[in-house]
Amino acid sequence: MTDTERNQLSGKALEAYDRMLEQVQSRLRTMQDTTLETLEGEVDNAIEAEQELREMTKDEISLLGTYLQRDLEHLMHFVDETGEGLAEWLQLDMSLLEQRLTERLLSVADQTLVDTLALRQKLESHDAGQYISGEVATAGMFQCLNCEHMLCLTSTSHLEPCEACGSHYYKRVTSRWPRKES
Repeated sequence: MTDTERNQLSGKALEAYDRMLEQVQSRLRTMQDTTLETLEGEVDNAIEAEQELREMTKDEISLLGTYLQRDLEHLMHFVDETGEGLAEWLQLDMSLLEQRLTERLLSVADQTLVDTLALRQKLESHDAGQYISGEVATAGMFQCLNCEHMLCLTSTSHLEPCEACGSHYYKRVTSRWPRKES
């Protein structure tokens, strides 16, 4: 896959994520009570609608649905715990040797195989509340789990590796959450 093809795919993924988010939001606005089950159902509906557009593969859309589900569940828990809204949630308020070795090994590896293994690992092994570079996430503040460097996304974007330490793992940072014990 060339860099041009990756950039086109990235644009489609970001647009698709935003369309799916808008569809889920508009449906949830009409409901009196939102539960995790209704949220899952609406995300499934958004996935089906995206699949009908046939702009991306079924696997890509499914992965975007997973990202969307994670972001919306995080938001629901935040609102439930704090009573705060979207603005507060968004909070627009490996060692060097290991990294070098990894880069050298990856430079000689079959990139298709590396990408496939990385995707499989993301799908099977990461904490649902954790964000990994390369994933799609909506706007907000993210903290590197390795060095605590902050990353601010102002729109739906792909997470990049940490610019301070190169780590790939983040957590979303929100104001006043988790709730402070009195």
